[in-house]
Amino acid sequence: MKKLKALLINGSPRAKGCTYTALTELKNTLEQEGMDVELIHVGHKDVHGCIACRKCKEIGKCVFDDIVNEVAPKFNEADAFVIGAPVYYASPAGGAIAFLDRLFFSTNFDKTMKVGAAVTTCRRGGNTASYDVLNKYFSISSMPIATSQYWNMVYGGQADEVLQDKEGLQTMRTLGRNIAFMAKSIALGKEQFGLPEKEQITFTSFHH
Repeated sequence: MKKLKALLINGSPRAKGCTYTALTELKNTLEQEGMDVELIHVGHKDVHGCIACRKCKEIGKCVFDDIVNEVAPKFNEADAFVIGAPVYYASPAGGAIAFLDRLFFSTNFDKTMKVGAAVTTCRRGGNTASYDVLNKYFSISSMPIATSQYWNMVYGGQADEVLQDKEGLQTMRTLGRNIAFMAKSIALGKEQFGLPEKEQITFTSFHH
C-alpha cells in the first residue's frame, strides 16, 4: 500500500496557539501511524468569503487566487483532511469558515471516502457548536467523519493551558489512530471493491 497522506489545516489567526497545539499532538500520532502529514496555517491569511459567482465552474478554480487555490491540489491528493479552528462567539473563527466555503465549493474533484475530521479549541464555551458546524463540510461531500473517545476538542485560553488538558490531548491521539485506521481500511477497500457507485445528483426545489 502506498503511503497515505493527511492534510491538516490550522484555521486560527495565531500560528502557534491552542489550535496549533492540538493539531501538533494529532500530527505526531498520524506520523507514528505511518502517514505523511502536512500542517498548513491559513487562519492568518486575508481570505475572502465566497461570493457565489460560480466562476470556479468555468475556470476550474476559485476566482480569488489565494491560499484556497494553493491548498486545493493538496486536498485532492490527501487521504485524510482535518480542519482545526478556535471558537469565536460560539462559532468557528470566520477566516476558517471563509476558507472552507471556498475550498469545498470551488473544487470539483471527487471527495468520496476521504476521511474528514474537525478539531475545535476554546477557553470555556462553544466547542460543540463549532464542532458541529465544521463537520457539515464533510457530511455533504461523502467524506466519512473520524471521531475519538470524546468530541474532537481541547480546552485552554493559551497553548500552555492546552498542554495541561490531558484528556484533550489524549482525545487528539485517539483521533489520530482512528483517522489512520480509517484511511488504511478505505485504501484497502478501494483496491478490492472500488468506490461506491454514484448517481447523478438530483436537486429538488419547491416553489409556491
